[in-house]
Amino acid sequence: MKTNLLDFDLTGLSAWCLDLGEKRFRAVQLFRWIHQRGLADFSQMTDLAQSLRDKLQLHAQLTALPVISRHDSADGTIKWMFDVGQGNAIETVFIPETDRGTLCISSQAGCAVGCPFCSTGAQGFSRNLSTAEIIAQLWFAEHTLRQERGVDERVISNVVMMGMGEPLQNYAALIPALKIMLDDHGYGLSRRRVTVSTSGVVPMMDRLSLDCPVALAVSLHAPTDALRDHLVPLNLKYPLAELLQSCRDYLAHAPRDFITFEYCMLDGVNDSDEQARQLIALVRPALGELTPCKFNLIPFNPFPASGLLRSSPERVKAFAAILSEAGIVTTIRKTRGDDIAAACGQLAGDIQDRTDVSGRRAKTIRIHA
Repeated sequence: MKTNLLDFDLTGLSAWCLDLGEKRFRAVQLFRWIHQRGLADFSQMTDLAQSLRDKLQLHAQLTALPVISRHDSADGTIKWMFDVGQGNAIETVFIPETDRGTLCISSQAGCAVGCPFCSTGAQGFSRNLSTAEIIAQLWFAEHTLRQERGVDERVISNVVMMGMGEPLQNYAALIPALKIMLDDHGYGLSRRRVTVSTSGVVPMMDRLSLDCPVALAVSLHAPTDALRDHLVPLNLKYPLAELLQSCRDYLAHAPRDFITFEYCMLDGVNDSDEQARQLIALVRPALGELTPCKFNLIPFNPFPASGLLRSSPERVKAFAAILSEAGIVTTIRKTRGDDIAAACGQLAGDIQDRTDVSGRRAKTIRIHA
């Protein structure tokens, strides 16, 4: 069976090349062809020795994820749906802005955390993605967009691990993928521009701070353990005091001098003035020193099974004002791609696979993100 080279960071690819009897510099050349130039055809990698290209044809492959569909939003957002086998599909979203291009990547098919306001959680958990499946989303999107725009320079400047799944519950595959994103021979992204979003897997947050510290976003969503136990069931295992201490510890290693707290605004559930004041108390311990952080308030994108409603714009603004007046940087996330179901919390559903035009095969593919 051929090895998918998208599974390797540069250290892993170097070891694999050594096993082929090749020197490390060949791995660097190969890594650049794969990630900087987006090539999958070994015969076109012209600065590699012919003997190495012959070995690669025999032992290696570069396998992209099959594209099921693509949708382009009126606001420029692009959503791709990828088939990851066994009836599962994931979605990847590109969000263009004036000063950056952000790609939202999935790490699992489904999610086991089970937050009631997230449509992915309602779908359940299927499996972890491999490193190759994680990085293939970036590999495909970056080089597809370059080709469409007729440019050689990088299109994607930011990556957020905020698609389907809990990244820190797929740690073994996540770390090599992050290293590929950051490597100067790969995508050369800044640690400040790669963000891992977590619902609060405390031991893995602590490991990430040592193994590959990138920007961190924590899905908070509640100011008290009683409410967060319901909204983010992982809180039963890692309660708020433990989570906040891990956040403060992470700052010693983080590329940014703050932690981002994501907060989904749910009407009548977590959006009162009192709950805003409870959040302030949460991030400002008894000694009065504010935990370096910013809050990103996210308008909830309703789906039928949730039974939840979006807070009104006026309520969100009032909530934000209380946090801001306490000296906490607070932003309200602008909804992007909602006309193609690409906004936060919308990436889930069922589709029908009609790739066999003869009609002999029609299977349901579950989509999570």
